[in-house]
Amino acid sequence: MRFMKKIGFLSFGHWANHPSYKARTASDTLLQSIDLAVAAEEIGVDGAYFRVHHFARQLASPFPLLAAIGAKTSKIEIGTGVIDMRYENPLYMVEDASSADLISEGRLQLGISRGSPEQVIDGWRSFGYEPLEGETDADMGRKKALEFLDKLKGEGFAEPNPYPMFPNPPGLLRLEPYSEGLRERIWWGAASNATAVWAAENGMHLQSSTLKYDENGKPFHIQQAEQIRLYKEAWKKAGHTREPRVSVSRSIFALVSDQDKYYFGDQGKGSDSFGNIESDKRAIFGKSYAAEPEKLIKELAEDEAIQEADTLLLTIPNTLGVDYNVHILSSILKYIAPELGWR
Repeated sequence: MRFMKKIGFLSFGHWANHPSYKARTASDTLLQSIDLAVAAEEIGVDGAYFRVHHFARQLASPFPLLAAIGAKTSKIEIGTGVIDMRYENPLYMVEDASSADLISEGRLQLGISRGSPEQVIDGWRSFGYEPLEGETDADMGRKKALEFLDKLKGEGFAEPNPYPMFPNPPGLLRLEPYSEGLRERIWWGAASNATAVWAAENGMHLQSSTLKYDENGKPFHIQQAEQIRLYKEAWKKAGHTREPRVSVSRSIFALVSDQDKYYFGDQGKGSDSFGNIESDKRAIFGKSYAAEPEKLIKELAEDEAIQEADTLLLTIPNTLGVDYNVHILSSILKYIAPELGWR
């Protein structure tokens, strides 16, 4: 069994004015996200990751949150899973990301992607972005990602004003602030084998979610493991000198209390499912894991994709509040991780 180096949480940051929710407003969700990251660091969790959605009662602009967490923690990795690049200005994003990374002293692990279906039709148009003639919105997202990566290198590209307000260093100017090493901590959220290979070729780490395009009808964890192996082969072929990282996301709940059984007792009875996240593409969705620790350990030991990854992101029900989510994470660290060699 491969040693699992990193265990993090992934929050979608939902809120709603519902009597059973602990997060009823955007303020609740943002402040609780900070508190959860601080508490997670204290119990030994390795990463605090956040999903980004627009036009929804969920976390959207990530950089103020990432910077706030960076200022209140000292060890935990801070990231996204993922930012939809169709909505982004790559140059402004370089400045935002670099600032957040400097505040956290180099702990940012930024997940980006070309995007998935959103709450509104072509929401990126409302942000002022339009694919060029002959481009798809996915093409636009990938092109923006490559520009983002390029500008993160910190190389000068802008012609200085001969009569600047402040003195300039010699030569072309780069974006500031510059955060050294951030370019090597960018991850790509890939839903297909082909985009996983593309991510490797462009020197990005791989994030693979709880869904991917169904490419051969095999069980989800096997398809995802195949995707990861293709990614690693492409990384090696590309000749990168640093080690690639791979994360997979899972919904995993150790049932160790009556409250756990009440909330999640039925979730472990499910299986992989199929659906369409885009009209022309069939997707496979991985099952949730929920069981008493002994059974859960046996089930997770058979998940090939978890074995192939070095980072596991646990999707959490953020609306149940900070204390209960700390309990969920603690249960994994205490009862599951040591038995599987993750700790």
